[in-house]
Amino acid sequence: MSNAPAPAQTAPLRPVGSPDEAETLIRHMLDVMDALLGTVEEETELVRAGNLVDAARLEPHKTELSQMYLADTARIRASQGYLAKSAPAMVDELRKRHEGFRALLQMNLTVLATAHAVSESIMRGVSGELARKATPAAYGASGRPAAPSAAARQPLTLSRVL
Repeated sequence: MSNAPAPAQTAPLRPVGSPDEAETLIRHMLDVMDALLGTVEEETELVRAGNLVDAARLEPHKTELSQMYLADTARIRASQGYLAKSAPAMVDELRKRHEGFRALLQMNLTVLATAHAVSESIMRGVSGELARKATPAAYGASGRPAAPSAAARQPLTLSRVL
């Protein structure tokens, strides 16, 4: 994905020292947030559509953007006092955008948790069905069909090659 912003400077964490530097940092943070939001939205849609392989391919790009986001966040925290005095309007814009960012991330986490729960339920169902089929059809001492034994439950294997 070539539209991602360039990584922030890797210099030691130091507070912002000039208005131009403050504006550059905040603009970079906004660009990173936009790119990360785009990636998260794409991942959410892919997971909702069941395209988990395509969603997994976004992981390296999402990780890179997340690292830039964390680096910018740390630098902004180190520069909080200066930024509040030198660029209050940009700080307000950043706060507002960050609230929307959090809401979208929460929706993404909900979609991922739902997909995880559904896939886990499917795997448990398949495992139970395989164990049931592997158990001989017999009746127990109570006169009811015998439940699958622990020995009948075998681990599932999953082939990722389709």
